[in-house]
Amino acid sequence: MSPRVDSRTTAGNPARTRTRTGDADAMAVTAFVLGLVGLLVMNLILGPTAVVLGALALRRHTTRPGRARLAIGLGLADVVLLACLVTADGTWSWSLT
Repeated sequence: MSPRVDSRTTAGNPARTRTRTGDADAMAVTAFVLGLVGLLVMNLILGPTAVVLGALALRRHTTRPGRARLAIGLGLADVVLLACLVTADGTWSWSLT
C-alpha cells in the first residue's frame, strides 16, 4: 500500500507555487503604491499598511524584493512624516494656511 499524497500541499505542485509567488508580487506592488500615496494622504493608515504588505511579500519570496523593500521604506517615511507634521504644528493633516 502506497502513502497517499494530498494534492492541496505546495510540495510537488508548481501551479500552487506560481500562484503564491504571483500573490506575493501583487502584494509588493500594492505595498509600493500605498507607501507612495501615503506620503500625500492618510499617512497613519497607508504607512503601516505598506510596511506590513511589504514584509509579507518578502516573507512569501516575491520575485520583486526591491519593490517590497522600497515599500517598507516608504511606509516608514509616511509614519516619520506624520510625526514631523504633528510635532511642527499639532495637526494630523497637511495645511497650506
